[in-house]
Amino acid sequence: MALNMSRFVTMPSHVLPSSFVAPSLQVSLSPCSWRTRPSPCASCHLSPSSSSKPLLGSNDYSLLKSLTLSPHAVNSEADSSTRRMKEVKERTREAFYRAWDSRAAMEMVDTVERLGLSYHFEDQINALLQRFCDWNASEDLFTTALRFRLLRQNGFPTHSDVFGKFMDKNGKFKESLTEDIWGMLSLHEASHLGAKNEEILAEAKEFTRIHLIQSMPHMEPHFSSHVGRALELPRHLRMARLEARNYIDEYSRESNPNSALLELAKLDFDMVQSLHQKELAEIVRWWKQLGLVDKLDFARDRPMECFLWTVGIFPDPRHSSCRIELTKAIAILLVIDDIYDSYGSLDELALFTDAVKRWDLGAMDQLPEYMKICYMALYNTTNDIAYRILKEHGWSVIEDLKRTWMDIFGAFLAEAQCFEGGHVPSLEEYLTNAVTTGGTYMALVHAFFLMGQGVTRENMAMLKPYPNIFSCSGKILRLWDDLGTAREEQERGDNASSIECYKREREMDTVLEDEACRKHIRQMIQSLWVELNGELVASSALPLSIIKAAFNLSRTAQVIYQHGDDNKTSSVEDHVQALLFRPVSSNGHAQITMH
Repeated sequence: MALNMSRFVTMPSHVLPSSFVAPSLQVSLSPCSWRTRPSPCASCHLSPSSSSKPLLGSNDYSLLKSLTLSPHAVNSEADSSTRRMKEVKERTREAFYRAWDSRAAMEMVDTVERLGLSYHFEDQINALLQRFCDWNASEDLFTTALRFRLLRQNGFPTHSDVFGKFMDKNGKFKESLTEDIWGMLSLHEASHLGAKNEEILAEAKEFTRIHLIQSMPHMEPHFSSHVGRALELPRHLRMARLEARNYIDEYSRESNPNSALLELAKLDFDMVQSLHQKELAEIVRWWKQLGLVDKLDFARDRPMECFLWTVGIFPDPRHSSCRIELTKAIAILLVIDDIYDSYGSLDELALFTDAVKRWDLGAMDQLPEYMKICYMALYNTTNDIAYRILKEHGWSVIEDLKRTWMDIFGAFLAEAQCFEGGHVPSLEEYLTNAVTTGGTYMALVHAFFLMGQGVTRENMAMLKPYPNIFSCSGKILRLWDDLGTAREEQERGDNASSIECYKREREMDTVLEDEACRKHIRQMIQSLWVELNGELVASSALPLSIIKAAFNLSRTAQVIYQHGDDNKTSSVEDHVQALLFRPVSSNGHAQITMH
């Protein structure tokens, strides 16, 4: 599954600007590992497909115009916003210097991070975090939990035993804590950063969940909804840019918000949104010039959805080139996904896999015409990305990038061969292969080198084999994918998913048992998050930037797929609109729901 981007609902046209002709967000026919493959039909090669719509039609000029605007208008508006941003940034920076009280300083850092502004104040935040490490841990429950969460999520050493002072002689949290609702909420948020064997945090998660639910009927409506959102989706699991968008509205409704900080957040969000629109315009132009789907009409035309993934993985505005380059790789992976899923014959797929393993233009000679086009696109794009990394960071990484593609092609072929032989995998077999075909290893290896932060020969060697943090993130992605798409795929006769594999292992077959399977998959995701959190505790030679990217990929997977599992949550088109097209100033208080 190509980062399992293949599974999107149709995006209605009314959610986009009238001048924007959106790529079609159709329900995909992407491969589900070891599922039945339709027989290839020679007559359909390179023929038009009624289900595949072109990305740009007669309104392509309007599309690019709506994204790039006129240079004069952009410059004039940008100059005004930039001047104002400098003013409010300075006022916010002064607020950092005034925040000597421990709780006030922690709340300041927390607010800045939630609003997506931390990249403006890295020096100030790091200085405060270092001070938090040295402060006496005798604070109240709220401050102790907030301090723990801020330090751990930013890679600073933390110990869960700081919560021991809130336990009674029987090793349980004191019942008197339940009277401190803000403290309970802070502890609940902190508990979701617990790692394996941190039993005190597992106990805290259950303790706070039970008591917060019991307390909600007695809370003020605004505070009750705030607690409800935390119980549905804790902060640690939220996609950064969506959290920034939602928190701008929430912060503006607080009784005494910092006016400079709120204004900066609104200006910053709109400027970053404008940057994303320009990035998307560049991607659309590249995709159109590549011409891949013009020649391969069976292939999906989805650059915008691929870009949404990279906005999730790289929320820092400074990673513009990372978003653009990784989107290119993911978009090509979708086409490869389609070839292996439903288009190529088994013999052709074997030839394709062998050609990629050779990574030589001469290997194209043995391929059918439609595969030659895709091979050349993959070959040139990967070499272009490797050249960019060499030029910007000084590392020659073509062998590392090639290896991720070779692994994907090998896993795709293994899928096809395995199902052709009638083998039904165990859940463990399924997940092991699905992490590779899902594109997680490819995406995170590319991200590691595209960001280029803290790369050394020592940690480059840690990519062989792929580190456990990549595997955990990939499993979370795969499991969310199955929760979001399994029902639709089952209706189409595609029976392989983690849910179906688990049902077969347990010999379950009823509708009630299907829900029990889904509950088990959600519990697996929770356990994988605990394992993932261990990467924030253990000393690692991997840079914090790639650790955060792995976490962000897992968060984005939930955003992409949860609507398919729970239609009360916001859909993909809601997220696209909020992040890419609707500026803060024109949106009122629309809340994006992420349960």
